[in-house]
Amino acid sequence: MSSPSKRRDMDVMKLMMSDYTVEPINDGINEFNVEFHGPKESLYEGGVWKVRVELPDAYPYKSPSIGFLNKIFHPNVDELSGSVCLDVINQSWSPMFDLLNVFEVFLPQLLLYPNPSDPLNGDAASLMMEDQKQYEQKVKEYCERYAKRENITNSQAEESSDDDDISDRQSTSSEDEVAGHPDP
Repeated sequence: MSSPSKRRDMDVMKLMMSDYTVEPINDGINEFNVEFHGPKESLYEGGVWKVRVELPDAYPYKSPSIGFLNKIFHPNVDELSGSVCLDVINQSWSPMFDLLNVFEVFLPQLLLYPNPSDPLNGDAASLMMEDQKQYEQKVKEYCERYAKRENITNSQAEESSDDDDISDRQSTSSEDEVAGHPDP
């Protein structure tokens, strides 16, 4: 590739031409939402999440920022912000990876093999280590409550208010509240 922008364009186009629904934000190619389905034979199977992707100017040499917009109960995903704790994205990213890797390998692996010893959600990590059955029940409850197709299509109105005072939004708890921004 001759430039990072050509590579970014190609990676985004590859993602759009795959089985994923990609919604550009602000008519640009640096920010978009991707519809992500929970992996088969996992606790998250049947769940549908909207994942926000922000590509830095130095992509693919610098990793994308990703975050779940609708709630998910997982030790390595912050429940309020949707930030993801994933070493391959946060620490060991390489230009050899592309956006399809994120959605076809990295996120499915994260959901299939949570790491409670490096949590962003301490409650999920504790529950997973102390009571696996109750943890599984809570994951399924979150999937049922927050990860249905209607949750991600109805979340657009709430998304547009993300720029409002975030402390106000967090203090008024709503069962259908959409999580915030991806990790920086």
